[in-house]
Formats: sequence, C-alpha cells, structure tokens
Amino acid sequence: MIDLHSHSSASDGILSPSDSALYAYSKNLKVWALTDHDTVDGLYDAARVCLEKQITFIPGIEINIAWPTGEFHLLGLGLREKSRELSETIEYLTEDRHARNMQIIQKMNADGYNFTLEQVESCFTASQIGRPHFADFLVMEKIVKNRQEAFDRFFAKGKAWYVSHNGEELETAVQAIKSAGGVPVLAHPMSLYVSWGKMDEVLTSIRDKGVIGLEAYHPGARNSECLRLEETARRLGMIVTAGSDFHGEGVRAGRHLGKLAHGKKIDERFWLDELKPALGDFDFTKTEWVR
Repeated sequence: MIDLHSHSSASDGILSPSDSALYAYSKNLKVWALTDHDTVDGLYDAARVCLEKQITFIPGIEINIAWPTGEFHLLGLGLREKSRELSETIEYLTEDRHARNMQIIQKMNADGYNFTLEQVESCFTASQIGRPHFADFLVMEKIVKNRQEAFDRFFAKGKAWYVSHNGEELETAVQAIKSAGGVPVLAHPMSLYVSWGKMDEVLTSIRDKGVIGLEAYHPGARNSECLRLEETARRLGMIVTAGSDFHGEGVRAGRHLGKLAHGKKIDERFWLDELKPALGDFDFTKTEWVR
C-alpha cells in the first residue's frame, strides 16, 4: 500500500508527524508522503520514524495557490531541502494566515465571544493555524459538537466568520518546489471548480507554468472523474498520482490512509510508474530531513 497525500498536526491533521509515520507503519504502507499545508515543520520527525521502520518516505508540502474559484492546492513531492525560495513562500503564507486569523477573531468577538488568537494558538502545536483549528477550538469550548458543525454554522464560505485569504502565485510556488528538489503536482483538481468544458484549457495552462503532475485519484472525486482526469493527464504529458488526503481517523468522512473512495487501495503504480521516475536520483535516506 502507498499514499502520496496526507497531513499531520504540523498543519490540520490530528496525529503528530511521528505518530502519523507510526500509523502509516501500522497500516502496512510501504511508501508514504507527508504533505502538510504550507509548512515542512513535521518532515524531520516523520522521516526519522520512517527510516527506522523502513518505510519509503516522501517529504512533501501542500501550498495554497491564488485562484479565483474554488481551491487550488499544489503538492510538492520529494523535497530534498528547505530552499531559500521555499522558505520565502512559507513565510509569505504564514503571514497571510496570521492576518486572516486576526480577522476571524474580530468577527467572533463582534458576535459576543471574548476570545484572543493567542488562546486559540495555545491549544495546538501546528505552525499553520487555520479554520480547522478554530473549529476544533469551538468544540473544546463546547460551542459546537464537532468540526463539521463549526464549519456549517460559522466558517464555511458565505458564513458569518468566513474570511478569504490570499495564496501564493502559481509560478512562484512551482519554482519554490523545484528549487527544493521536489515535483509540483496539482492536488484534487475537482476543487478548482472548473467545468469539464474548460478543464483541458485550464490544465494546459497550469502544465505550461511548470506543474508536472496531476492527482487524478482522490477520495473526493467520483471514479468516473478520476478516470477522466487520468486520461487528460496522459493527453497533456503529465504524471498521475493518487492520495487519500488523510487528516486522521474520523476527521473527514471516507478518508482512510492508503485508500481512495469506497475503501479502494491506492495502487502502487502511482509510485513505481509515475512519481518515482519523476524524482530521478532521489535518495530517500539522505535528504535534509533525516540528517
């Protein structure tokens, strides 16, 4: 079993990076990528455990990209180091998140809740605090029963405490990933909210800006959509990857490590035939993350 897209508590997952690696080991994963949102803080601890347990570890990141509709998330897979360009992108996105979080706190307080951002941040170890953490904080405060209720009532787009935020420019993010030795892959393309009539044109433009791969297989997409995305990737000369987008058991319905929708295991072909050749001479035991 393999998985090329997952998260730890370094961003919005519930398991620590080391526990995430141990969980991957318990699920018999042979190849596993940690791709936290806009941070590489968990990679050292995860890599150390994977080295001990003989799991092929893919150091990664998931970068938020500026996009007019839906969401554009760019995976960087096989990072060899934290380059200057990658550090600058992470710093920019961290500052942007902080500004957004301050606005969320202001909206909460305007509705009669006396909270501070420091209170929220103190409850979590993540360097990238976002809406899921605010949602979990409301659960701790017994304002809502679970994360989903918090989003449904307050944090989803169009709700009272939603605040939009900027992303990195695509070309800048691609260069940041490549400067760190990684492979840029468009995560869950259906989240772009692009119609099928425009999909080829949009994906061609994204490819032409340096994105090498397409995460055609994701539990948030229908099987017919996954197959169609793979066909598109082949036509455009892009590699195809697959990932569960796992954040922890019970966090998101239908998300299980090493699996796609309906419990289907992620095929190792996405590693052996797609990502591994694209990474070239990557040495999975001698990256910066385990020195």
